[in-house]
Amino acid sequence: MTQGTLYTVSAPSGAGKTSLVKKLVENIINLQTSVSHTTRTMRPGEVDGVNYHFVSTEQFQQMLSEASFLEHAQVFNHYYGTSQQWVEDKLKQGVDVILEIDWQGAEQVRHLLPHTLSIFILPPSLETLRGRLTDRGQDDDKTIQLRMNKAISEMSHYVEADYLIINDNFDTALGEFEAIIMSNRLRLSRQQEQQEQLLTELLCSNK
Repeated sequence: MTQGTLYTVSAPSGAGKTSLVKKLVENIINLQTSVSHTTRTMRPGEVDGVNYHFVSTEQFQQMLSEASFLEHAQVFNHYYGTSQQWVEDKLKQGVDVILEIDWQGAEQVRHLLPHTLSIFILPPSLETLRGRLTDRGQDDDKTIQLRMNKAISEMSHYVEADYLIINDNFDTALGEFEAIIMSNRLRLSRQQEQQEQLLTELLCSNK
């Protein structure tokens, strides 16, 4: 069975990463997102086990001591981590997996799994980014300013990614996102594995 591809997707808060990934998974078969573990509080509309596995700090530290995470990071005083076993199982099944993680997590993953492809999503401007954060209605002005300050630092790490998407128009950005996944699936090495029987038949001489 052809090994799946692991993708990391990073972006500052408010760049539209989650919305793009959600629509991408709906549009492309055999593509799944990893559900991370986190110690942060559940937000309105989120579901445990769907958006995140919400755990206590004690539970997270226990999993960390058991080396259960492919990557982990601390963001805004909360911990996030990706189950290594789940990711490896899916890849072995030939499923492409997307990890929505920050640049630090993406760096950890690249060290462990060098064939990982990384994607960075940026907003078209700082004004647009602030507007998106404000329109959420989830944070006060102080928190929004903290997110803006952090975003500027995070965005400098776009140079470490394999692909860069500017999310100005959602449909355009989604199309670019889909193109990355589909072009990777058409790589010669992957097609040779998936189409082995067909390629053999096409090259056989008639007898």
